[in-house]
Amino acid sequence: MIPAPFEYHSPTSLKEALDLLASKEDVKLLAGGQSLVPLMKLRLAKPKHIVDLGGIPGLKAIREEGDGISIGALATHADIEGSELLRKRCPLLPQTASTIADVQVRNRGTLGGSLAHADPAGDLPAAILALDARMKAVGPKGERWINAEDFFFGLLMTAVEPDEILTEVKVPVLEPAKTAYLKAAQRASGFAVVGVAACLKLDPRGACEKIAVGLTGVADKAYRAAEVERRLTGQRLEARPIEEAVHEVCRNIEVIEDINGSKEYRTHLARVYTARAIEAALSA
Repeated sequence: MIPAPFEYHSPTSLKEALDLLASKEDVKLLAGGQSLVPLMKLRLAKPKHIVDLGGIPGLKAIREEGDGISIGALATHADIEGSELLRKRCPLLPQTASTIADVQVRNRGTLGGSLAHADPAGDLPAAILALDARMKAVGPKGERWINAEDFFFGLLMTAVEPDEILTEVKVPVLEPAKTAYLKAAQRASGFAVVGVAACLKLDPRGACEKIAVGLTGVADKAYRAAEVERRLTGQRLEARPIEEAVHEVCRNIEVIEDINGSKEYRTHLARVYTARAIEAALSA
């Protein structure tokens, strides 16, 4: 399959990339290309201009800054999976990245590309929500930070404006939090039919001091299971309270259905995998 004709641009600075966005019509940004290129080959996307961000320096670094960790938007899934800093200080991201598709995709796909694409079956949005991460978007008016809860609008829609570029993601240092990401995956693609990211902290008595649960694959965008979090905060995370709480995981959510599962099946999976993710985090 061959894409429709397009003009290729390879800027070497963020300013040059922003200038191209401002001056050209029908532009698509290329990060890892694991979502955009297949769409172009199928001619579901036919942009006139491709701006490849791969030649811009400084967008792949993973470094600790104060009480958080800064991750460049061009850091690949493999970079995240293999980062010793993240494994020690924010293990939820490597845990999640390790489940994405296959080795080839993880070597090319990027954190920024995945988040900006906002596929409702993508894995990383669930983790980003559970981490209360912040994303930096840079545009002609300067830079701004977007909270994870405000980032995802719906199917393939985010808060990043058409003239902006997502450049950085900042996540907290989690020690001594416990985390896990589990999913029921579509066998051929590895996309999540349902994926659950759990991040929790216990108090000295062993009760749940704080919990965050992010879900993907269930609705047209990733979301936080607020009612599950509310019910489990302050509780000892034993089988009975977890079982009762996870029944609320799809409350006020319009559950999607497709060839991979009906609404009822996805709701069931969401409950099962939320319980499993919480239990896996507890044992981490």
